[in-house]
Amino acid sequence: MTAPIPSSGLNQSSAMSRLMPFIVAAIGIGLMSLMDAFMKEAASATGAYTATVLRALVGAAAIAPVWLWRRTNWPEKTTMRLHLERGIVSALMALSWFYALTKLPLAEAIAISFVAPLLALYFARVLLGEVIQPGAIFASILGLAGTIVIIGGKIGQGDFNEDTLFGLLSLMISALLYAYNFVVIRKQSQRAGPIEVATFHSGVSGLFLLLFVPFFATPIVDGVMPAIIAGGVLTVAGSMAIAWAYARAEAQALVPIEYSGFLWASILGWAFFRESVTLPTIAGTVLIVTGCWIATRKTADQPNNTMPD
Repeated sequence: MTAPIPSSGLNQSSAMSRLMPFIVAAIGIGLMSLMDAFMKEAASATGAYTATVLRALVGAAAIAPVWLWRRTNWPEKTTMRLHLERGIVSALMALSWFYALTKLPLAEAIAISFVAPLLALYFARVLLGEVIQPGAIFASILGLAGTIVIIGGKIGQGDFNEDTLFGLLSLMISALLYAYNFVVIRKQSQRAGPIEVATFHSGVSGLFLLLFVPFFATPIVDGVMPAIIAGGVLTVAGSMAIAWAYARAEAQALVPIEYSGFLWASILGWAFFRESVTLPTIAGTVLIVTGCWIATRKTADQPNNTMPD
């Protein structure tokens, strides 16, 4: 007769099962933050466009063989349209994001990008018909206030110049595209698994960006490819980890883990580029994160949509 498993062992196993999505999400955020550091280095050296298109192609080359090995059939027409839409939006989002990173400190860029979930509320209202709660409007005001504090800090310290202006404009474009991306991902995740999503995300982005090679391509600087390869591989690994976590835990519960990206960015910004974190940046980040928390805490009452494996 098989000996019964002690109840303490079952409790530990259950606790670990509940904890794993949070651990994997934190790892995913760390990997994506490390990717940003490598891509800031690459984009600064060889140009944002060249670094972005090469990263997308590296990511596609890394994940496509896995999808081809596992796939049973080609995506349906509706699913393919979502892959194309997200791939193009993500390409423009990444290009504007990496350009912004060449003009702004890593931690500041990450902090301001946290307004994307707040902007996503309004895209969801327009495109999905979702009702915006009064608390979400207050949250948006907090997010805007936090952004103003961070930008005001740069002006007050005399760090605001033409490069900073272009960096901030590019960052806001990226945040708007990222917010729209949330809506596309919500639809996409119901029709495809994370491996397929990652494959078409990188593949479509890379192919779309290749169309502009004659206009924006810059020479590949010697020694920059290791950083770009690292960026491509880290993108795939981080995206897969986050997709796995969000398929197994409620988004509301995992959202606070997203904000660990600021801590990672602060550490990596100092380690890679000797960038310091200012008090206005910290204060603005607190306001933005508080706004995001208010906006997302009610989603606990909504059913969790599980992403297929």
